[in-house]
Amino acid sequence: MVKEISYSTISNVMEDWESVKRTKDYEKVAGTKLFRRLFDKCPQAKLLFGFPIDIDVDSPELLQSKRFVAQAIYFWNMIDTSLNMLGPDIELLTEIMTELGTKHVVYGVKPDMFPIMGDALVWTLKEMLGDKFTEESEESWKETYGALSADMIRSMVSK
Repeated sequence: MVKEISYSTISNVMEDWESVKRTKDYEKVAGTKLFRRLFDKCPQAKLLFGFPIDIDVDSPELLQSKRFVAQAIYFWNMIDTSLNMLGPDIELLTEIMTELGTKHVVYGVKPDMFPIMGDALVWTLKEMLGDKFTEESEESWKETYGALSADMIRSMVSK
């Protein structure tokens, strides 16, 4: 559960997050990197966003698609909102993640897609932060993403 994340883990994640946010147009830059990686590692995810499964992740058709860019930015903003709730609003965050899990079932998201998204998130952070993204950072992100996604997955499989 989200509420079980330690202060030091949250601190590491927030420090990395603030560094990422210093990048110009970080939502678009990071979001499109993340979705390209997700689509590369999980081609069936393309279908969930209305793209053909065989579309190349580097094609201008995908990268210039308003829908692709909007979804990438939306996801990155959702992560931002979630991270900002890791302090005083942690109980509410757990409830929100549970509700999101239920909604994602309707979209066709499967529980086995969450680890792939987590890997894409970590990969994106490594790309964005370079040497600043340490092993400790990686472990903190994996723990945080794991807690957030566990609440979503739990609600998906209980339905």
